[in-house]
Amino acid sequence: MEKNIQSKPHFTLAFLILTSLFVVCLIIANLVEIKTVSIGAVTVTAGLAVFPLSYIINDCIVEVYGFRKARLVIWLGFAMSLLTAVMLNIAIQLPGGPDWDAQEAMETIYGSVPRIMLASFTAFICGSMVNAYVMSRMKRAASTASSGATWRFSLRAIISTLWGEGVDSVIFFPIAFGGVLPTSTIISLIVSQALLKTAYEILILPVTIAVVKRLKRIEGDDTVDSSSTNYSWWRLTDI
Repeated sequence: MEKNIQSKPHFTLAFLILTSLFVVCLIIANLVEIKTVSIGAVTVTAGLAVFPLSYIINDCIVEVYGFRKARLVIWLGFAMSLLTAVMLNIAIQLPGGPDWDAQEAMETIYGSVPRIMLASFTAFICGSMVNAYVMSRMKRAASTASSGATWRFSLRAIISTLWGEGVDSVIFFPIAFGGVLPTSTIISLIVSQALLKTAYEILILPVTIAVVKRLKRIEGDDTVDSSSTNYSWWRLTDI
């Protein structure tokens, strides 16, 4: 009697490399987020140098592999970032040796306030999922549109990033700094961060386009999500 054996998901080397880069960028961004940087009259965090790369990688994954695999990568990034935060806080609580004299500095750098951690992780999940969703739906619309109404990848990347970064900022700053900073300052931070991160995406767009083209050639794949695609954030087994 034959058994109905369901095929297991297949992950290529290129996909695994992109996933690793995505996770590493998130962890680095969280580690350097404590430092503030002045860009002209605007003050941002050092994470701005790294964090937008995660959105660029997210765009590449959605464009080549589709929303379902992007959803898996986003949750992996969340899980590994959370694990890093937990392990760092455990390390802080461990008793220092007789020659250890940097406890205060370690607590300052790595002892993230729970409120900031909650804001960061919530904003990341929501912003990344919205970015992937918009990217996927725009590509799907392009595949079914009439001649002359085709969305270009560059336009999809910019618009999805603007949505994703906008949602990220709208969630992060009120949770992290509500009641601490004036409302006008929070609004200014939301707008400036979203625009700066989107500008970052635009500047590096030629590299992103080249990477996507090469990935499509290597993988022989150009996934377009169908009407049957389930966009639920929680369906981790649907890959």
